[in-house]
Amino acid sequence: MANFPAVNGREGVRALRNLGFGLDRIEGSHHMMVKKGHPRTVPVPVHGSKRLPKGTLASIIRMAGVTREEFFRNLR
Repeated sequence: MANFPAVNGREGVRALRNLGFGLDRIEGSHHMMVKKGHPRTVPVPVHGSKRLPKGTLASIIRMAGVTREEFFRNLR
């Protein structure tokens, strides 16, 4: 797996918001992100400042339908 910067759930939600996703609902600790015209809901686990595992982050990026570069550019 490629090298990913350390990203926590809140930062992942922020990146998706910057990519046009919005918060649909929260189920437990998972923020369900949706985007009009996008076929999938993208769940993002938010556990305080705990870092997302690499595989989970890769899955979020894949479900969002964006490239890694595009996702990481939108972290700010």
